[in-house]
Amino acid sequence: MKTMIRAFTICAASWLLAVSPGVATAQPADPTAFASGADVQAQVRDMLAAMKPDQGFMWRPLVRDGATVAAIEIWKKPGKPAVHPAEAEYAIVLDGAGTLVSGGTMADAKTTNANLIEGSRIEGGATRTLGPGDVILIPAGVPHWFGITGERLVLLGIKLPGAK
Repeated sequence: MKTMIRAFTICAASWLLAVSPGVATAQPADPTAFASGADVQAQVRDMLAAMKPDQGFMWRPLVRDGATVAAIEIWKKPGKPAVHPAEAEYAIVLDGAGTLVSGGTMADAKTTNANLIEGSRIEGGATRTLGPGDVILIPAGVPHWFGITGERLVLLGIKLPGAK
């Protein structure tokens, strides 16, 4: 099963990067961007080793195509509910377990920067249990929040700029 999830993860990330809209950025596109299953596992190990005991979240790019980035996200504590106004977000659960609340309305919304609005809670969102192999799509402008069940939730997260 782990081999199948790894193969699916690499295939899905490659497909999402191939079909994502191009956006001009300072980062040049790399038509050969690739991360093997071993690369993914090594990055997760390195990130877990680098996290401080009280650190709740870490994000590191894995492959990039201009503004489109596939990154490993490790959640050890829940973050704040968030909205990315102009970016859709795809994610594949690689390891661990958690909860996703998405949709609804975000309470106490405050703009953190042009790509991020945070709030205190989501009212009326759908709640889903997450585990390895699950695939998530959060359209641009949709409130979402990740809860953690157990030690951690590890995602391959892909943000698609301009995907409204």
